Amino acid sequence: MSGLRWEVEGRDWPHREASRFVRVGPVEWHVQTMGEGPLVWLIHGTGASTHSWRGVMPLLAERFHVVAMDLPGHGFTRGRPRRGLGLQGMADALGELAAEIGTPEAAIGAHSAGAAIAARMALDGMHRAPIVAFGPALLPFPGMAGPFFTTLAGLLLVNPVAPSLFAQVARFGRTDGFLRRTTGSQIDAQGAELYGRLFASSRHCAGALEMMADWDLTGLTRDLPNLPVAMTVLHGERDASIPLARGREAAGRAGAEFQALPNLGHLAHEERPEIAAEAIAAAARVAA
Repeated sequence: MSGLRWEVEGRDWPHREASRFVRVGPVEWHVQTMGEGPLVWLIHGTGASTHSWRGVMPLLAERFHVVAMDLPGHGFTRGRPRRGLGLQGMADALGELAAEIGTPEAAIGAHSAGAAIAARMALDGMHRAPIVAFGPALLPFPGMAGPFFTTLAGLLLVNPVAPSLFAQVARFGRTDGFLRRTTGSQIDAQGAELYGRLFASSRHCAGALEMMADWDLTGLTRDLPNLPVAMTVLHGERDASIPLARGREAAGRAGAEFQALPNLGHLAHEERPEIAAEAIAAAARVAA
């Protein structure tokens, strides 16, 4: 199964000079750090990597010490968390990383499934600062869609050639068109090309599929009213992945402030990094 190679696919990775690799338990994390000041964490969503924060990090680094990472199963991070790639396993693994290099008082900017990880960390006492969530995946798909998608991901995962087939499609498809259809976002050519590198890796695809197959949000939905930290939800009005109404509903359950972002999609933080950076900075100032 082909994986991403730091000296090949990562040769010109955004902010490569800010990258390092940190071993914590069974996971060797690809971590990027930048800037000085109060600590800010950035957590990407399913199928992405540190590259999704490429425009946000330099803006925040003018005032903060910013930490972004590739989640297990994604990008250049290697190894498998003790409890797998589901929500609890990801939250526990990130909690271990935070204990190694960060602090639970760091504000978090999180996208999509990354917002669920941040919320789970806060509910479990591993995080104690505000969360800014972009297009958050905090609620199960309505009706039968949730079981359907997780079952489909599981069936694809047990087929050993499925991740390779996804990677082959990515190699010969148009990533920018795929992203527009599935996210409602129009990102720059560099971003589309970087997603293409990720999708061309069968190991990365397998990690994203396994994450989807084991992604149970039932407990998180139940616990959201007890979220012990402030949350702000920013949701693109053109989000084709998670409907605006679901973002508004999730914000209501969590007692979060909600802001709709006109003319933006699921990758709003990549389309308008200055909006994302200012929202995260506001939360970080509260945390500090």
